[in-house]
Amino acid sequence: MFIGYLRFSMHNTARRAMPTGISSLDPVLEGGVPPGSLVLLLGDIGAGSSEFVYSSIMQLSKLADKQAQQNLLLPAEIDYFTFTKGKDDVLHEMQRSFHPDLTGSLGEVKFKDLSQIYFDSSIIPLEWYSEKDIFSRLQSRGDHGNILGNLAAQLNSVPKQSLIILDSVTDLASQFNKTGKWNDFAAFLRGLQRVSKVWDSTVYLPLTKGILEPARELEVADATDAVLSFRWEETAGARRQRVMYIEKFRGLMTYLEEKDLVKFAVRISSTEGFDVSNIRVVI
Repeated sequence: MFIGYLRFSMHNTARRAMPTGISSLDPVLEGGVPPGSLVLLLGDIGAGSSEFVYSSIMQLSKLADKQAQQNLLLPAEIDYFTFTKGKDDVLHEMQRSFHPDLTGSLGEVKFKDLSQIYFDSSIIPLEWYSEKDIFSRLQSRGDHGNILGNLAAQLNSVPKQSLIILDSVTDLASQFNKTGKWNDFAAFLRGLQRVSKVWDSTVYLPLTKGILEPARELEVADATDAVLSFRWEETAGARRQRVMYIEKFRGLMTYLEEKDLVKFAVRISSTEGFDVSNIRVVI
């Protein structure tokens, strides 16, 4: 009797998933993302990684008040961290891009703006990003290491079983790449990958492809649980098509490979957001 219960519990735990909210993708992922996953969204410029994030949080915000299905783990909270953008910039971009039916529940999203700390360690004039008075301007600016410490402290305050977006890792990675403190950034990613399992939270890490040299881009990918790659491809008639590859997905890759689910055509619309179709096998 006990053995039977143990098997049942282990099976249910293994099958739990946090949905992306993208209705065409979640069934492919057996309901969504395994909780505790650090997901790298590696994309060509304009290929759909931003729309993936926006669609995910818009759809999950709409589901926030609905009861989760069995084995489906809706996020306790959606936390959106920014480093160079302001909250209003993000919201206005989403509201200009998508129908009000999608953007109407964005009040559920918790925005955490770290842009002041980010720009404090740069040469950017203070009046470009802050409303500090003249006395505050005399304070010394912090170093690049402070932003990781502040980010870690704020991440620790996020409830468990949440969805966390770091928009964008491109901003962080490029700064640490230039200042000779890459090892600090790499260690931060390794620590985040480990603690996300404790938190049972899903973390999205958008990164623009080609910003980092190949070896460091690969190091970032290696520190994550999943890599979704967004690219432009030429199709018949010299038309460009957005595609999404699942290059890596711990806990799901065996299933995806058995089903030959590795490459998707991507469509983005104002009414539906990010959508995948035409599942294709790479030969």
